[in-house]
Amino acid sequence: MKTLQYCACALLAASLLVACDSRQPDTFPGYAEAEYVRLAAPISGTLARLHLKRGDAAPASAAAFVLEQDSERAAREEAAHRVARAQDNLANLRQGKRPDELAAIRAQLAQGEAALALSSAELARSNRLVAQQFLSPASLDQARTAVARDQGRVNELNAQLRQAMQGARSAEISAAEQEVKAAQAQLQQAGWRVDQKTQRTPVAGEVVDVLYREGEWVPAGAAVLTLLPPANIKARFFLPQTQLGTIAIGQAVQLQCDGCGAAMAAKITFIAREAEYTSPLIYSKENRAKLVFMVEAQPGLTDAPRLHPGQPLEVRLGSKAAGRAP
Repeated sequence: MKTLQYCACALLAASLLVACDSRQPDTFPGYAEAEYVRLAAPISGTLARLHLKRGDAAPASAAAFVLEQDSERAAREEAAHRVARAQDNLANLRQGKRPDELAAIRAQLAQGEAALALSSAELARSNRLVAQQFLSPASLDQARTAVARDQGRVNELNAQLRQAMQGARSAEISAAEQEVKAAQAQLQQAGWRVDQKTQRTPVAGEVVDVLYREGEWVPAGAAVLTLLPPANIKARFFLPQTQLGTIAIGQAVQLQCDGCGAAMAAKITFIAREAEYTSPLIYSKENRAKLVFMVEAQPGLTDAPRLHPGQPLEVRLGSKAAGRAP
């Protein structure tokens, strides 16, 4: 009887050991990872001024660096002069002739009207003389021709005066308007090039690297500073495929590192769709145990500065149901 009791106890203890060994771990090794922000200018130039140094905690929109911009400033000034010239030309076409030119046309019109009055009076006198038979009817032709000539001149001057007061033709004004727009676009582009020579930090973060010094030539698109915003620091660890179904986006985890003090709360933000390691053999029961999936967790902004890229971490999973983000 005692032998049976001993056997039962041994089986119970063995089953408990097996149950303990079959439990899946909830702590996994990982490391801190970072996504850096590299600050560059789209235009090349000599580095004239560097406002930040390595280790600075830069706020957002802080002055970062300035490239030499003498040529860009000269181009902007030239473009501004072109805009002014195009606008003056458009205003001149819209307002018509100058006052002196209008006065000259009016003076010519007055002379033409006087000549017309004289020729008309001469025609009337000729008609009376012909009626009194002092002149032959053929002499009226010369008087009528003079009246027609003077009337045509008056009509021509009236048309010139109306055109001068109206300004240029609509097609000429439209062309001048397009010239103004083109000049303004060139000015805007020149101003943009000047602005791009002065760069500011797009986000707040720590300056982790300075790649150029004052006086050095910086190619277009080359990073001058490297920033690390707190929001870009994350934890990365690898989870066996057997536990992939136990986690979800938004699930809470705890991060622990050497010398970091209290554990840091984080939330899972990414779960890889493909395994990081796959055996070249068929997915047998043995090989499935070798499959791991990359998982990323984001700590809070206050805890993120405590982590350093590449720093080893221990990641402890929280409850899937209780840890889901709202």
